[in-house]
Amino acid sequence: MTTDLEPERSSLWRRLDTGRTTIDFVGRRNRAFIASGVVLLVAVASLFFQGLNLGIDFEGGVVWEVPSNQLNTDQARAVLADEGVDAASAKIQTLSSGADERLRIQVGDQNEEVRLAVRTGLAEAAGADVEDVSVASVSSSWGRSITEKAVRALIVFFVILTIFIAWRFEWRMAVGAFGALVHDIVVTVGLYSLIGFEVSPATVVAFLTILGYSLYDTIVVYERLRQVSERFSTARLSFGDHVNVAMNQVLFRSLSTTITTVLPVLAIIVIGDQVLGAVALRDFAVALFFGVVAGTYSSIFIAAPLVSLLKERDPKYRSLRGQHATGGALGRLIADGPGALRHEHARTASRRRGGGSAPEEAGTASGGQRTLDATTVLTHPPRPRKKRRG
Repeated sequence: MTTDLEPERSSLWRRLDTGRTTIDFVGRRNRAFIASGVVLLVAVASLFFQGLNLGIDFEGGVVWEVPSNQLNTDQARAVLADEGVDAASAKIQTLSSGADERLRIQVGDQNEEVRLAVRTGLAEAAGADVEDVSVASVSSSWGRSITEKAVRALIVFFVILTIFIAWRFEWRMAVGAFGALVHDIVVTVGLYSLIGFEVSPATVVAFLTILGYSLYDTIVVYERLRQVSERFSTARLSFGDHVNVAMNQVLFRSLSTTITTVLPVLAIIVIGDQVLGAVALRDFAVALFFGVVAGTYSSIFIAAPLVSLLKERDPKYRSLRGQHATGGALGRLIADGPGALRHEHARTASRRRGGGSAPEEAGTASGGQRTLDATTVLTHPPRPRKKRRG
């Protein structure tokens, strides 16, 4: 059961800026969970069936970079085939830096003789000097070492995070933060698998950076939720009211932080990739962009709603489960505190005790604003006055 009075009429920007939006986050949490579940399912399916496009640093192998002004992809594959290299499985990318274009050709590990022969053949096909063709080789064991270290760092991060949040706040918030971080990582990695972007060491660094950003945003939300809960500790309100008030008050800060973070990241993607041709910058920035967006979403629609779902089972809030203010009632709760809903809860109690639906309010002001009479404010009908004896 929710209470819903007419919301305050003011511009969206003004309400965002003052933290007085009236978005029912708790009422929309099931839809958010379903949407996140669908995205996670697609991400996991892509990882399972398609896998990740791992770079040379993880798979190992040889990479040549050659000027491509006179060389196309088919010619490059022909050079590989002439030297006995499996051309069909080769990864070939075109790297642009202004007017300069280069082909990046990656294959599995090859011996020194084959590397030099391919380098010479690519130089001849491109009409360039051999010195203009760069070659790099990485062993697969080194790539496995990086992967193992990244996984260990991730596990240590999750353990320390859970312990810290459980100590600083409570275990329910630790569960919510953990769920939000897992959501961000799976969604971002799944997008990389779905789109086919190459995973490089820079991408791994970006993934770890994403965790830090998502955690920061979640902690900001939790700190506001803790302050609201302390303020409402003596009021008989559901925890859904606590979450809605906290989320609406902190929403503008979360969106502002996201925008100011995403704009420089977009600049890195455009300038680093299109202008400078820096592949490492692009790999880092693309992962960071996806992660920042996912982190903002999860802190709002995953972390806090998960906490509300767990806290509603607490004996203190169990009897009020499913009751939370919306619309204008939520706006007054945000602006004026628990006292704003005293009449509303009194009316609810009156309806329950009276059985069936309570009568409509005695009067309605112009513009549709509802007013409350004595019978709706009190928890029981007023007693009739006794006549005085003459």
